[in-house]
Amino acid sequence: MLMTGSQYEKSLRKLNLVVYLFGERIVNVVDHPMIRPSMNAVALTYGLAHRPEHTEIMTAVSHITGRRINRFTHIHRSTDDLVKKSKMGRLLGSLTGCCFQRCVGMDALNALSITTHALDASRKTDYHRRFLKFLEYVQENDLTCDGAMTDPKGDRSLAPHAQVDPDLYLRVVERRTDGIIVRGAKAHQTGAVNSHEIIVMPTIAMREADRDYAVAFALPSDAPGITYILGRQSCDTRKLEESTFDRGNLFYGGHEALVVFDDVFVPWERVFLCGEHEFAGGLVEQFASYHRQSYACKVGVGDVLIGAAQTAAEYNGVAKASHIRDKIIEMNHLNETLYCGCIACAAEGHREASGTWMVDTLLANVHKQNVTRFPYEIARLGRWLEKYCRGRADVPAEHRMRILRLIENLTLGAAAVGYLTESMHGAGSPQAQRVMIARGVNMKEKQAAAKRLCGIPEE
Repeated sequence: MLMTGSQYEKSLRKLNLVVYLFGERIVNVVDHPMIRPSMNAVALTYGLAHRPEHTEIMTAVSHITGRRINRFTHIHRSTDDLVKKSKMGRLLGSLTGCCFQRCVGMDALNALSITTHALDASRKTDYHRRFLKFLEYVQENDLTCDGAMTDPKGDRSLAPHAQVDPDLYLRVVERRTDGIIVRGAKAHQTGAVNSHEIIVMPTIAMREADRDYAVAFALPSDAPGITYILGRQSCDTRKLEESTFDRGNLFYGGHEALVVFDDVFVPWERVFLCGEHEFAGGLVEQFASYHRQSYACKVGVGDVLIGAAQTAAEYNGVAKASHIRDKIIEMNHLNETLYCGCIACAAEGHREASGTWMVDTLLANVHKQNVTRFPYEIARLGRWLEKYCRGRADVPAEHRMRILRLIENLTLGAAAVGYLTESMHGAGSPQAQRVMIARGVNMKEKQAAAKRLCGIPEE
């Protein structure tokens, strides 16, 4: 079933989430003015799937049921799927100007499809069957999943089992005949309270001593024992004001939450990894590579910022100035270079044993490394235009101020969390991508090419 935006909203109203903001529990999560814009962004991922002009990008055919499903619930089966994923991200980024929150769940599903298949082949376990059953449930009901990977981590110099507080990494505290009990938290969870399901994964590679932390599972977002503590964003209380003038983005936004698991029960049918520590690192790398490709969304948000900068230049009568035109060109160059990266890692993808199509890990990390840099330069160039306060006589002052507020929103305000902050820290730190780039490059092959051309004999 392909849900509509209104059906999605109704489905959220049925959830009994425990959500806190400003130290108080929120009774009506859907209509809260600081959360509603993020819900609107997710709702658009449902609405666009019903538009004929976006069918090929926004939907796919399930390899399980053969029915048409939302692409956010799809397991990539070809290079074409990976390319369409990037195009979908750019499209939604350009229409929302923010994070639309479903990518992380999609990436978690695809990573788990590979890892659970490998686990079953190696250990004769039953994880892949469980996963496929869960996947079909997600596809048939068109659910939004939150992929929860980042733990609080505590002392970064210590392994999970060596922490003073063992709950600083989410762990299994009890194994029962009917399931497991987990305790811990997942931090910085984008769109968590707009999700139907929470998919939990380990955050780092594990050793034998950390086997209790090598756990992956899925739960309904309102399962007993799960609490959401929403974080703050710059200029976020502007959403509480009656006037919309200073919001910048009037319709869409994002949110992040600390998700606490206080001795939560998980039935075995929803457990996809439990103690097989050797497979934790592979799952992390697969998810990270998929999610780094997902930053095609920042290209779409970049489109919005470039459009706002061009509009501001026109409103201020400076659009034809050579230095302004040069800056707009540079913004477009940087943005399209980002797009090249996400398309390249899709085009160079390969088929895994599970039948899932995996992105090229090296190019995915190169793409995300560019995302940690280029959006800041694009935003810097856009902010430069804010200094022009006096505009053309035929442009209402209100229009000029609204476009400047949007630029502020994208580069400094609440939306900057989805553009600049996520560009830097989403899908892992910049150093994590550099480690993966170093690991993925075939340096001996490059050295051999250099030696061959200058006459140094092969060793």
